[in-house]
Amino acid sequence: MDNLNDSKPRIIIVTGMSGSGKTQACRCLEDLGYFCVDNLPPVFIPKFVELCSHASSHVSKVVFVVDTRSREFFDTLLHVLEEMDKTDTEYEMLFMDASDDAIIRRYKETRRRHPMAPSARISDGVAKERARLEAVRAKATYLIDTSSLSKAELREKIKRLFGKHEGVGMNISVLSFGFKFGMPMDADMVLDVRFLPNPFYVEEMRHKSGSVPEVAAYIAEKPVTQEFLKRLDNLVDFLVPQYVKEGKSQLVIAVGCTGGMHRSVFIAKHLFDMIAESGYTVNLEHRDLMKNDVWET
Repeated sequence: MDNLNDSKPRIIIVTGMSGSGKTQACRCLEDLGYFCVDNLPPVFIPKFVELCSHASSHVSKVVFVVDTRSREFFDTLLHVLEEMDKTDTEYEMLFMDASDDAIIRRYKETRRRHPMAPSARISDGVAKERARLEAVRAKATYLIDTSSLSKAELREKIKRLFGKHEGVGMNISVLSFGFKFGMPMDADMVLDVRFLPNPFYVEEMRHKSGSVPEVAAYIAEKPVTQEFLKRLDNLVDFLVPQYVKEGKSQLVIAVGCTGGMHRSVFIAKHLFDMIAESGYTVNLEHRDLMKNDVWET
């Protein structure tokens, strides 16, 4: 079922940093059957929603891509969203983001000018745009950081979020990562497990990931790990229902160790299994696993 109410379209507003992948996200949404309108001045969104709600339009899923390309028109977005909230118009906002380094690199590769600094350095445009988008970012329903995502990985994320309408509930993502590759920008909760025993220093385990049984057993058997898992399970068991009750639509739990290969992978898999057994919709992703010298996963 695409909508809880067939007369109301599912509305997705896509915005975010220039160079973060909004165009690619829009293409993915089109492939999922969404009617996409790119670079629409925000003031026209309510009228377009009204047209889509008309029985003869047959538009049940619509995406509005709104960003700083619309120049001064973009500043009306927050006001438009406030008016939509007052009229109980349901919408979801996807904010696309990426690190400054990633955005600058992409602009240099494409040799395009940044829309907020056409005659200045790209870094100046990125800084101006990030400041301008701060208030909009705070209202986002979903946030995707594409700094280290491939197109295939982004497509999979979009599919998980918008491939079907869950109606109720919360989408939970458990992500393992390595601190040496940078923290994930879209994390709601970050767990630092670098205090756990590190299989990297055991020669026969160095090139095997935390999902390999012998590595998992090595980490799990330590008293500090057992005590940590007991406390972690109680924490997550308490927190997740509270987030659901609050109406949160997406929860990203990031688990980090030094390289994102051993300890974080093991703990992330433990969390994934625990949350799945509780009946929640949950995804597992090992962001940095293959950036290491892995022989066995």
